[in-house]
Amino acid sequence: MNKWIIALTVMLPTLIEIIDTSVVNVALDSIRGSLSAGIDESTWTITSYLVSNAIIIPMTGWLSRVFGRKRYLMLSLSLFTVSSLFCGFAWSLQSLVFFRILQGIGGGALQPISQSILLETFPRKEHGMAMAIFGVGIMFGPIIGPLLGGWITDNWSWHWIFFINIPIGIISMLMIMFVIVDPPYMKRMKMKIDYWGLSLLAVGLGCLQIVLDKGQMEDWFASSFITSLTMISVVSLVLFIIVEMFAEHPIVNLKTFRNISFSTGNIVMFFAFFNLFGSIVLLPIYLQTLMGYNATLAGMVLGPGGLATLVAMPVAGRLVTKMNPKILLAFGIIISAYSTYLMSQFNLMADFNTIIWPRVVLGVGMGFLFIPLTTMTMSSISKEDMGNASSIYNLLRNLGGSFGVAFVTTMLARRSQLHQVHLSEHLTPFDNVFQITSQNTAQALQFGGLTPDAASHSAIGIIYYKMIEQASMMSFNDTFYLLSLFMLFVLPLVFFMKKGKTDATPGMH
Repeated sequence: MNKWIIALTVMLPTLIEIIDTSVVNVALDSIRGSLSAGIDESTWTITSYLVSNAIIIPMTGWLSRVFGRKRYLMLSLSLFTVSSLFCGFAWSLQSLVFFRILQGIGGGALQPISQSILLETFPRKEHGMAMAIFGVGIMFGPIIGPLLGGWITDNWSWHWIFFINIPIGIISMLMIMFVIVDPPYMKRMKMKIDYWGLSLLAVGLGCLQIVLDKGQMEDWFASSFITSLTMISVVSLVLFIIVEMFAEHPIVNLKTFRNISFSTGNIVMFFAFFNLFGSIVLLPIYLQTLMGYNATLAGMVLGPGGLATLVAMPVAGRLVTKMNPKILLAFGIIISAYSTYLMSQFNLMADFNTIIWPRVVLGVGMGFLFIPLTTMTMSSISKEDMGNASSIYNLLRNLGGSFGVAFVTTMLARRSQLHQVHLSEHLTPFDNVFQITSQNTAQALQFGGLTPDAASHSAIGIIYYKMIEQASMMSFNDTFYLLSLFMLFVLPLVFFMKKGKTDATPGMH
């Protein structure tokens, strides 16, 4: 079968799954109003999906061996499509959360299976181009998701953000049925089920995802709920690692981490998505809270960065076979770090072009980072272990994004409080600058028709508001700057990775 047809077949379900990770975010207010739910309750429609998704992703390699990969891919896509239908028909918040859990279980397998099929189908020398195709979906999904969700919610209703999955799901099912063929080593196998590993992984990752999603809202470890879930997660994951090291048929084969390139690549990927998701969450908040942009304009700032990635990825896919991929990876890391450094220089007077440029730079950096990183990480993995390896790789990528979002929302709140304390120290009658500014502002308000007392009180209120605004801006600067440092910290890891094989042996599908 033609490799490009196979690529299209596996990318369709991957794209809709990734879009569904972020498409609900902008429709949350409509869902809340329609189903009479509180703000905290409504966010469970996002959390429930992320939790079930996180649990399934690392199990994908094992489940592919239990059911046979093609059969498991079709089962997952069927569950994702049917649960999307029920999400659209949800009659209460509880029913929507339940169907979102099912949707996450169905969607979790789509990314790792697609990646492993692509890597097997394309010869090793074309792995860069294969990952460019995969990367388009991975990078484009989080950008198009909020834009699509906002447009559908405004023009139709929130129900349609789920209904649009159904025709795509049916087309994908038919294509998989006729195009994908399992290689002999991915046929269904009889094996003893590792119940302990299964349970510990589900509990550990489920609790971790809830902690990351709800931590800032609950004030982290000041909350007994977050503290308890963190302890359960840590204990479960430590026990999971111990159990899996001795299991006959482990849910996740952790021995893959003995491969230095694979282990190093996973760390770099974690921080790459930590940086990407952190910055694309921060940018719209900055634009909408401080710069007065509406949702559409904020989306227009994010969009060109996605287009830059789409352009950069095929270029990187071609270059990765013609030059040392380590150079490309180092370039991608430096450019990504530089882009978030540029964002740390934003201020309250920044114009549209000044804001959009760093997002475009980040798009280019991620394009040049993703291709060589994935190629080198997976190049020394055997085809038999590709499903397990891609499951781990996709899990670390998703966790990187979750940790990044949790980090930036927490830092934003904490640094804003800190800057408010420092700036408010100058708002006293003993500070000459404050006295002069308040007097000048009061005089200007008096010229506008206010009485002296009203003008004096209003002047202090205006100055206080400006102080809050400035403290918030400084917290954005700090958080973007820390993201750029985290990105640079992984640069030395590039030297530990192997260039990878470039033999021309065609893969199997």
